Amino acid sequence: MLIDPKKILIIQTAFIGDTILASSVAEELHFSFPKAKIVLLVKKGNESIFENHPFLEIWTHDKSHKYKSLFTLIKKIRQEKFDVVINLHRYLSSNLMSVFSGAKYIAGFQSFLSNFFHHSVKHQFKKGLHEIHRYHQLVEPITHQKNVFYPKLYFENHIPNDFDFNKKYVCLFPASIWATKQMPPLKWVELIQRFSKDVNIYLCGAKNDFQLCEFIKNKSNRDNCFNIAGKYSILQIASIVKHAQRTYVNDSSPLHIASSVNAPVTAFFCSTVTDFGFYPLSEDSEAIEVKNLDCRPCGIHGHKECPKKHFKCGLELDISKVKVV
Repeated sequence: MLIDPKKILIIQTAFIGDTILASSVAEELHFSFPKAKIVLLVKKGNESIFENHPFLEIWTHDKSHKYKSLFTLIKKIRQEKFDVVINLHRYLSSNLMSVFSGAKYIAGFQSFLSNFFHHSVKHQFKKGLHEIHRYHQLVEPITHQKNVFYPKLYFENHIPNDFDFNKKYVCLFPASIWATKQMPPLKWVELIQRFSKDVNIYLCGAKNDFQLCEFIKNKSNRDNCFNIAGKYSILQIASIVKHAQRTYVNDSSPLHIASSVNAPVTAFFCSTVTDFGFYPLSEDSEAIEVKNLDCRPCGIHGHKECPKKHFKCGLELDISKVKVV
């Protein structure tokens, strides 16, 4: 067993939320091996999450040129001569990078080629088992840390100068990649009506979420409601979420942004469930869901539309139970 690795590679080339959660592994490894060089390999486009990071070096995998990028990365990884590779991604490309890395110690989840790893763990869904706990299972044999480390984003150098932090405000993230993971727009309007008129309401998201946020803003008919979707970077948004009175999200990446800065958060779970292990980690957090639906969950990631055509898991969410400011 390696005692003091000099070079460590972490692989997580999935969605933004998964990449944010991968920072928990980086924190644990850095704490255990403070002198080690730690490289985090992410999907191209996600590197801005770790801009100006104090100890991580970021490499990217360009999935638009999947095979060319894969072979280039395998060559680069072998040349770097990593001591440890921690593979957080359960797909063939990541497994190939791991197996051909030449590393002295490889850990990852059980999947194709994982029999070539030195340590592998079954990725399982279990009540109370968060994704960061599953990640911890991969690194605990070399860190010997008994407690999990939480995800962390370093936003201190990315605080926007044009945002008013002085007035109380809340953040709402109404969009999701998957339609069935997204609380219906009129439910967000209903939520907005419950906020005090003395609190600013910011509708947040990516550039392609602007129209949805604009629809909700117009329907809410509130002068203190503002659409800032696409205006700020992820780290700037993290700084805004950190200082919000509360943030409201779907089961999507903004949930993990809130967790990474320990911000008060309410998460709406429509077609997915907290038992999948992606529930909020903030000290002040709540999960709102429609219980006792026999069709829920209908999938791990969600769908473009409700398979049953009724979308009760979203339309029947009880907004009156939600914490408001």
